[in-house]
Amino acid sequence: MKNIGSGTACGMDYAAFGTGGRAVIVLPGLSDGLATVRGKALALLPPYLPYLKKHCVYMFSRRNDLKIGDAIDDMARCQLRALDELKVERFSVLGVSEGGMIAASLALIAPERMERLVLAVSAAGVNDTLRDNIARWLDFADRGDHGALMRDTAERSYSEGYLKALRKTYPLLGLIGKPKSYDRFRANCEAILGFEKREKLGNISCPTLVIGGGRDKIVGADAAPELHALIPGSELFIYPDLGHGLYEESGDFYKRAFDFIDK
Repeated sequence: MKNIGSGTACGMDYAAFGTGGRAVIVLPGLSDGLATVRGKALALLPPYLPYLKKHCVYMFSRRNDLKIGDAIDDMARCQLRALDELKVERFSVLGVSEGGMIAASLALIAPERMERLVLAVSAAGVNDTLRDNIARWLDFADRGDHGALMRDTAERSYSEGYLKALRKTYPLLGLIGKPKSYDRFRANCEAILGFEKREKLGNISCPTLVIGGGRDKIVGADAAPELHALIPGSELFIYPDLGHGLYEESGDFYKRAFDFIDK
């Protein structure tokens, strides 16, 4: 595989970096509903720099024409078609939050192609904590209050120590990154609300690592242990003092994920 920069496959924007022969697919969370990875390859690159000699990392957005009614399973099938288009036959997947839901669905749809699976701050299905959060975020979106949406997400994602510095940027949050339309965000939210895989996760056959935060206020602190209990032979790691944004706060998240992928 070559360092191919960025592009679009099956109507999905992606960024790709690395010269290694092992493909790792990264699927981001709900923030992808506000902006895709188009034009962001350099900004996304730093966490993956230590792993690019062995791997080729593809970070995918959901498809550009995503609409309300598209389910998580639909996103997983579209992901598989994009990988077919890029001629990526076998792969490992790192799925974060909603991206973890798509990753789990992909593991069920194409088990013969999935090498290893990492599910970070994700859930087996919608729960009360997640449902309440999405209802509030959709209300902010309906009112066009981007600042409130961003502040609420931050307050529920990060530790108090991390928030002390982040809060200084709050006055800018309503001005930066506001989409022209929240239709894409709403489509992702509706897909999450319709996600339920508790009865099927026992069929995941690839080695799986579940990573969660002991103070996750987005999917709830019980979501990761539940995933671990439902996926046979899975491993579980909890950052006890971190929440949903642990992949940004923790200094060893990516090392932990890639160490597992390379086992």
